[in-house]
Amino acid sequence: MTTLKELAKLLNISVSTVSKALNDSHEISEVTKRRVNELADKLNYKPNRIAQQLKSNRTKTIGVILPTVTNPFFAEVLHGIETSATKHKYDIIVCLSDESLTKERRSIELLSNGSVDGFIIAVARESQVEEETAHINSAINNKIPVLMFDRVVNEILCDKVVVDDFQSVYEATEYLIEKEKRKHILLVSNIEELSVGKLRIKGYQKAIEDSDLKPNILKLSKVDDVEKHIHDYLKNNPETDAIVSIDHVTGIIAINMAKKIGKNIPKDLSVIGFGYEHTQLLSSPKISIVHQKAYEIGEMSIKLLIDNLMSEEHEIKTIVVPSKLKLAESTK
Repeated sequence: MTTLKELAKLLNISVSTVSKALNDSHEISEVTKRRVNELADKLNYKPNRIAQQLKSNRTKTIGVILPTVTNPFFAEVLHGIETSATKHKYDIIVCLSDESLTKERRSIELLSNGSVDGFIIAVARESQVEEETAHINSAINNKIPVLMFDRVVNEILCDKVVVDDFQSVYEATEYLIEKEKRKHILLVSNIEELSVGKLRIKGYQKAIEDSDLKPNILKLSKVDDVEKHIHDYLKNNPETDAIVSIDHVTGIIAINMAKKIGKNIPKDLSVIGFGYEHTQLLSSPKISIVHQKAYEIGEMSIKLLIDNLMSEEHEIKTIVVPSKLKLAESTK
């Protein structure tokens, strides 16, 4: 197995220079970095991870705790995290809370034994509903950096990467009012008890209030048959001329239910949902969405956490990744 000493001898430079070049140090020129990395690749050099960890007191591993990966948003964020972590020569360990406080707490306890240098977390539904986050504060108190994304707890002092949930829904609702002249706009949600859901509902309510319209909110988080509830609401409230869905599912269901009762979209009913790059391919007509830029959220989460890990005096930050209203066939 090739060693640092052998690389240094072949390149006629010091072991320290080789080590710094492999770790992308700003002290080393790009020419030298390229020479070192090309030879390391050619000779299949593999760093001794255990020795590195003992020397630096770092594992070069980050724990990622997600509520689920069946939601395309979290899957795309994970893609951004993994890709960016690899570029920075970090590994990740992924745990799924399945929206459970107990599983989330257990994951943090398991990985806080020196397995990871820090955590990236989207808080579980149960943790937010029960307002129980002592386990996250415990990691921070033990000097393990934590970054929250999307679902965050404002009271916890840590880095955060979020979308402007209030403003994104305000603008989507305002578009339906100002551009499409819609007057009976329904908000549909199955995440109203989560931090992001609360902010999105407030954005909708503010836009409705500013236009002197009447708010209509259909909350579905504790409903078994979401399709039936949306179907029955639209059938019993035929004046509804627009829907804003603040999650990744109910907007597409609303399109299907509206078509089922004979509504023409977007002539009779406009629909805007939340989604990611490929969400618009999942419905016919293609749904207009608030695009959350999930991949960019993952990239920014890694960057900010690594900045924290590398800094002796890190300033806590909240980064807002701007969303974008992407119009398609479900709006005029």
